[in-house]
Amino acid sequence: MTDTNDWNTGIIEEFRANEGRVGGPFEGAPMVLVHHRGRKSGRELLTPLVYLPDEHDPDLIYVFASKAGAPTHPDWYHNLVVAGRTEIERGTERYPVTVTEITGPDRDRLFAEQVRRMPGFGDYATKTEGIRIIPVIALRRA
Repeated sequence: MTDTNDWNTGIIEEFRANEGRVGGPFEGAPMVLVHHRGRKSGRELLTPLVYLPDEHDPDLIYVFASKAGAPTHPDWYHNLVVAGRTEIERGTERYPVTVTEITGPDRDRLFAEQVRRMPGFGDYATKTEGIRIIPVIALRRA
């Protein structure tokens, strides 16, 4: 099995070499690199994620703390929620963003749209059913 850090490193390198585009299982999917600081370690971290662009605001995107359907939220989710701000790389641009968790009907609507576009997210939700609700995070250009 591939180490997660090695997997992410390959995606990050491909993203940066191809102006924000990657191939493989993420070919054609909108990708973003999320910078964050470990809330326990204090280390600078970088996580590649697929995102859902807002339909009306080009400065707003949504990411999903699916962790491929694992029973716990990913560390990056906790780091972002605690920080409330971070930086992202989108395409060839790096810029600061605010972090807001989306809940209730808005969360459900956004998650359903992500499942429509990328059905694998529905599989993740099935795996977490009764265990946790996959968080939706809004990243807005600051």
